[in-house]
Amino acid sequence: MAKSDELVKYITERVVHYIDTPKDERKGRTKIKEPWTMKWFGMIPFAVSLWVGKKEKAMNSPENREKPSSSGKR
Repeated sequence: MAKSDELVKYITERVVHYIDTPKDERKGRTKIKEPWTMKWFGMIPFAVSLWVGKKEKAMNSPENREKPSSSGKR
């Protein structure tokens, strides 16, 4: 009988604590959900996206662009 009383006491304490906390504070405590690609495949998609992003930045940087000729043709 003592264990069930402890369980009821614990549950009521948790419920009262939950009700007493402001709604804004409860929302701030929620976990940020990780992307499904990270969850399913780990760090590999993240690493590939960083690698592709660096390559795209390098290709679009002003140093690698061709200078337009005076005739307008490439």
